Amino acid sequence: MSSTILKTVKFVSSSEDKDFGIAVKKRVAQYFKEKKIPRTGDYRIWMKVIALPLLYLAPFIFLLTNTFSGSLLVFYGLWLLMGVGLAGCGLGIMHDACHGALSKKRWVNDFIGDGVLLLAGGHPLNWKIQHNVLHHSYTNIDGYDEDIDPSGVMRFSPHQPVKPMFKYQVYYAWFLYGLMTFSWATFKDFLQMSRYDKKGLLAAQGTTYKKEFPKLIIEKIIYHLVFIVLPIVLIDVAWYHVILGWFAMHFLAGLILAIVFQPAHCVPSSDFPLPDKENKLKGDWALHQMETTADFAASNRVLSWYVGGLNYQIEHHLFPTMSHVHHRGISKIVEETAKEFNVPYHSEPTFIGALVKHAKMLHKLGKD
Repeated sequence: MSSTILKTVKFVSSSEDKDFGIAVKKRVAQYFKEKKIPRTGDYRIWMKVIALPLLYLAPFIFLLTNTFSGSLLVFYGLWLLMGVGLAGCGLGIMHDACHGALSKKRWVNDFIGDGVLLLAGGHPLNWKIQHNVLHHSYTNIDGYDEDIDPSGVMRFSPHQPVKPMFKYQVYYAWFLYGLMTFSWATFKDFLQMSRYDKKGLLAAQGTTYKKEFPKLIIEKIIYHLVFIVLPIVLIDVAWYHVILGWFAMHFLAGLILAIVFQPAHCVPSSDFPLPDKENKLKGDWALHQMETTADFAASNRVLSWYVGGLNYQIEHHLFPTMSHVHHRGISKIVEETAKEFNVPYHSEPTFIGALVKHAKMLHKLGKD
């Protein structure tokens, strides 16, 4: 992406293009009306609000007590358990909250969503711009959606330049995926904030670089004092074990997050449209989501619980402000409506199958 002000992509659609989107919205609205339930979260997500932060913070507190008998196996195991908890918090709690879908009350969404991001070492505003604004508005559009812009080290779109190294990306991508939350906690937020300022994206959120940068510095200092300095001081192991344990936590969390998100948008069925010279894109926004997004493992309830229903990415992209606890309930409505209007509904039966398809796409993009 260039350093110029980001221009809005305009979806230009015929009345026929809009038929699917209109129909699916009406039918889903009727679903909630008949059941007399809100679109926000219910008791199911509030159980996660309690359980998943405990999975992240309880092992950390245990580490700080220095009562794990000096076993490095237990020491690293606790950090890895934190990684599972951290990824779960992001997928099952923070994601809903940052979309305003966890609660009807905005302050509750902001408190929980921002809180989880800060505990992960990330800056809430940057994440919301990258995900809510860029990814959801411009899904799979090269130059706009930063989720398919891995800074030249991988190729996620057929419109990006080919480099000789990309023929190996199907092998090394998994390591880079593990660096996702580590990069949040270290350097990525600084680069993003500067880029978003130049793009006019900070101004669009009603803030400035001068206001946000001091917040970012304070957040990073507090995060590293708590999750690195404090363990070095209190835990009876060499300092480098703390650094390695902290890195292992982030690596596992980043890998989990990546392998949940990537099979939803970077698989052989994914479309990667480009706007014309006037920044116009033919088609309707709802159709665009159907063409660029895929579900997976719809029948796997355990996986769906842990990943916050994000195996139902189609439903999430059509209704981003709806809590994930409703995705399963509306999925048949979306699938049947898509079939009726001859609209693609991409769904892989298993998680492993979805990962295999993503690997095939990495291989294809690395050679083409």
